[in-house]
Amino acid sequence: MSGTPGTPETPGTPAAPAPADTAARLTGLVRALRGHGLRIGPAETVDAAAVLDVLGLTDREQMRAGLAAALLRSEGQRPVFDASFDLFFPLGVGTPEAVRNSPPPVPDDPEPPRFGRPDPLRDQLRERLAAALTADDRAAQARLAGEVVEAFGRYGTGGTPGSDGWSAHQALGRLAPETLLARILAALRQQGADDLSDRVLADEIRRRIRDFRALVSGEARRRVAELSGAERIAERAVAPTADRIDFLAAGREQLAELRRTVHPLARKLATRLAARRRRAARGRIDLRRTLRRSLGTGGVPLRPAYRLRRPARPELVLLCDVSGSVAGFADFTMLLVRAMSEQFSKVRVFAFVNRTAEVTDLLRRGQDDPARLAARILAEAKVTGYHGNSDYGSALGDFAEQHLDAVGPRTCVLVLGDARNNHRDPNPEALRRIAARARRVFWLNPEHPGLWGTGDSAAPAYADVVEMHDCRNARRLGELIARLLPV
Repeated sequence: MSGTPGTPETPGTPAAPAPADTAARLTGLVRALRGHGLRIGPAETVDAAAVLDVLGLTDREQMRAGLAAALLRSEGQRPVFDASFDLFFPLGVGTPEAVRNSPPPVPDDPEPPRFGRPDPLRDQLRERLAAALTADDRAAQARLAGEVVEAFGRYGTGGTPGSDGWSAHQALGRLAPETLLARILAALRQQGADDLSDRVLADEIRRRIRDFRALVSGEARRRVAELSGAERIAERAVAPTADRIDFLAAGREQLAELRRTVHPLARKLATRLAARRRRAARGRIDLRRTLRRSLGTGGVPLRPAYRLRRPARPELVLLCDVSGSVAGFADFTMLLVRAMSEQFSKVRVFAFVNRTAEVTDLLRRGQDDPARLAARILAEAKVTGYHGNSDYGSALGDFAEQHLDAVGPRTCVLVLGDARNNHRDPNPEALRRIAARARRVFWLNPEHPGLWGTGDSAAPAYADVVEMHDCRNARRLGELIARLLPV
């Protein structure tokens, strides 16, 4: 077995790859990163090759840092890069050396024992893991990750062990490292960690457990990549960057990461909108003045004249569904618009579940705690009536009856929601009344277009009235705002 050189704790037997193999690994890494939306051109690829030529392959972590500096443009891209780098430049191949030298006894029955039956191998690994986590011994944790995947991670019925695949989820489910928290906390207390509160120690232990879970996931990905190919696993098993995570599939931690990207994205979008506004201020060519100017240059219009405009900043109205899983999408968009508020002459925000209420002041006051914005809106604004289910027809009718004065000829209206109406009347006439008064109306739907019209979706009825765009992640949202909003 051969692999890329690394630290002494290599998964397999290290050997320096040939130059052609190194070039193939680098180009494969670049293709995988591009597949995850990272903008890497030929210049960055040439720089990365120069980095490998200068640094060599002796120090793997130095090589990782050099390639990251050459290929990445922001810190938020680093998790995707690290996971992909481990696939194309692994510590080694095959079973880790420490596991080959003293392999854990693999049970004949890969299924976990029934409740109440002893599991000696699991208990032994948990004891060693508790000691490694207590000491924060990263080398021991890395060895244990290989042993855990070897013992509990294989699945399938192929003739060769592990020939069908390796599963980090299966291995971690069998080991259950989260249940060791109380034991590790007690051990740290006995070691004299009395100067820290239990809450601080518990948070530190959770961090160590998360890091160990990442080691197990990385080991399982490496082994599966040997079976199925690194590029395929990089495409399917590496988590995307925060701006490419679907709003409807994002968990709590991913939504928190998205909120941290609000202000950088807002600055980028504000710059684009300001540039569009400067270009729009020049107006169209004034043919008469252009021809008059050309008399001084023999009839050649070297200096075109424009009809100067003084475009006023547009008004923006957000109409947001804050129910269920759509709340994360609406929450992020509201925060983004608030961060861009200087680009508009007026911004008003309305939220609804089945009734509509203005939440502009709540949005302004909620800037200190963006994570609780949607919860505050649900608690303090009258967005529900006699039931708590989404009713777009009722909410749009409520807005058209009570808040239509917020819409004028300079207003752009963004409706945010999945149009899931619980089989109630969609009331498209209310949306037509809004569109008749507004400058433009756009509907941003976080669902895949293939789902529009399925089940209780009223998306086709609304798409017949206004433009509806799929907006499943932050990157797509930024593109739509930069392209659609008037200047």
